[in-house]
Amino acid sequence: MALEIERKFLLLNDKWRDDVVRSERFMQGYLATDDLRAIRVRVAGDKAHINIKHSDDGISRLEYEYPVPLDDAEEMLNKVALPTAIDKVRHYVPAGENLMWEIDEFFGANANLVVAEIELESVDQDYPKPEWLGEEVSQDARYYNSNLSKKPFNTW
Repeated sequence: MALEIERKFLLLNDKWRDDVVRSERFMQGYLATDDLRAIRVRVAGDKAHINIKHSDDGISRLEYEYPVPLDDAEEMLNKVALPTAIDKVRHYVPAGENLMWEIDEFFGANANLVVAEIELESVDQDYPKPEWLGEEVSQDARYYNSNLSKKPFNTW
């Protein structure tokens, strides 16, 4: 069992782009979701995974991730997943020793949404707060990717 502790924020501006060290495009679809859990399939380049998450508070969650064959994942995205796939580019911005900001820039039905996430070792761990960091939305369920697949940002 793995525990993921993550905080999510809106951004004030694009200054984070100056510090990006790499970027990766993701296509992900949800096979099942409810208020507490989500099962998704994700394709990133030539790799694919099934991911299962469960959270009570939006900040810490149980997370399980397993590799799957790329062909199987693409078939799940096209034939099994809920209708609105998540299409995003994840940009990586260093955040000091052993921390990394993951900035998701969404496309398609969620175009114009950009959020920053940081994974922490504990809920109360201190982390850098760069000038481009805006409002925290960690516990706002509208910003969960699973909910963005059901009610995309451009329909709010």
